[in-house]
Amino acid sequence: MKNKVAIVTGASSGIGRAVAKLFAENGATVVGVGRSEKELYSLRDELKDAVGSLRPHLADVLEVSQLDRIVSETADSFGQIDTLVNAAGVLRGGGIEDCTLDDWDKQMNINVRSVFCLMQKCIPYLETTKGSIVNVSSVTGTRAFPGVLAYCVSKAAVDQLTRCAALDLAPKGIRVNAVNPGVVVTNLHKRGGMDEAAYEKFLERTKETHPLGRAGEAAEIADLVYFLASDKAGWITGATYAIDGGRAETCAR
Repeated sequence: MKNKVAIVTGASSGIGRAVAKLFAENGATVVGVGRSEKELYSLRDELKDAVGSLRPHLADVLEVSQLDRIVSETADSFGQIDTLVNAAGVLRGGGIEDCTLDDWDKQMNINVRSVFCLMQKCIPYLETTKGSIVNVSSVTGTRAFPGVLAYCVSKAAVDQLTRCAALDLAPKGIRVNAVNPGVVVTNLHKRGGMDEAAYEKFLERTKETHPLGRAGEAAEIADLVYFLASDKAGWITGATYAIDGGRAETCAR
């Protein structure tokens, strides 16, 4: 990653933060996009002695004008874009009977629309560098789960977007892949409405629902994202990689 420039969304917490940290530690200049100024600047300070660096970029991926600004300011500041990692995401509960239209729209707009927009806007720069895109999807993109309808649909859309874009962009030398985590210890579920007690119970149950007997850690997902973004994955495109402790291989229980 030395001398490379990466845009990482969702960099203020969870998987996005772990990805931004790993990239910077290995030499990349990272434009870390998030909505928490405090957390972004905290991460920048944490990385002050890293080989690379983090440039905090406060933005809401729901706003197209801000997506334009992310890309244009990165290109203007650094002259190149080598990697885009779409890690920003939101989860809201609700099945087919009780998922509200607002919750549906929010999850589709953050989890899919922003990913599509940023990918599209980065293409001219990624073509120049023969760069890569890694989208953070979910086990819910490949398997159905009750009570999280819009989230499942949005992540299935991310998987198909990844595959279609990989074919469209292969002639330009741009690789596009996705990772599909199982349950990972982040703030995603608590921000989606789980209280602390419910979340602890949820994590405890991963010992039964994930064959390897535990939830994942954000740093483990970051390792796979890093590999897929790197030149070592130079012959991989259109792939959606399960990293879920075996969750996708199980039957409903």
